[in-house]
Amino acid sequence: MPTEMTEPARPTAEASAPHPDLILYSRDGCHLCDETRQVLAALLAQRATAGLAVPRLVERDIAANPEWERAFLTTIPVVELAGSRLELATGTARLRQLLDEVLGAVPARA
Repeated sequence: MPTEMTEPARPTAEASAPHPDLILYSRDGCHLCDETRQVLAALLAQRATAGLAVPRLVERDIAANPEWERAFLTTIPVVELAGSRLELATGTARLRQLLDEVLGAVPARA
């Protein structure tokens, strides 16, 4: 008896499209930056568990770049995603809102 071969489901363009990097501007010794790093890790883990888009977290030390240091010295931690920026980004609700607004809050369909 012949069996019918089916192609595996392909991810939608939305699910397979690359996501913008989530950038955290910080510096050594910044306790607010440490807190934001922990909040972001938890939020990204929650998104992954829920099947939501999860960007790559990229940390930038403002001491490594004079332009970043001038721009962000008094406002770190700064979080940036796809052109949206939060300065003094310490609140879980604000960070979750940024992720949801930019990446969506509904799981991508396969």
